[in-house]
Amino acid sequence: MSEAQTIDAPAATPFERIGGLDVLREITQRFYDLMEQDPAYAELRAMHAPDLTEMRRALPLFLAGWSGGPRTWWEENPGKCMMSAHGGFRIDQRTGAQWAEAMRRAIADTPVPDREIGDAMADVLDRMARGMARD
Repeated sequence: MSEAQTIDAPAATPFERIGGLDVLREITQRFYDLMEQDPAYAELRAMHAPDLTEMRRALPLFLAGWSGGPRTWWEENPGKCMMSAHGGFRIDQRTGAQWAEAMRRAIADTPVPDREIGDAMADVLDRMARGMARD
């Protein structure tokens, strides 16, 4: 490959680097499994509906669009953002930190093709979760 071809090639999106929707689904399943099974996330779990089926379906779609992949979540939820989607939750520093830690563990526990992007996503999602706290 020539230097010109390298320069002109589009950069892979974080969505592509993390492994696409299948990997985001694996991360999400691990995240909700941790939330349901690990007592360290009991307060976070208590904030959610008893049945997490819809959350397990929706979160990887959000993460896909957020990371440069298909925007299905936004098409299904016109006008919504993360803040409006979580407006009814009483998120404080403790539950924001629980969400961030569970997501960081889920990403770390999932085999992703590009660990650098996985770690970077965990860092950004950590800041987002903690930033949603209202206390």
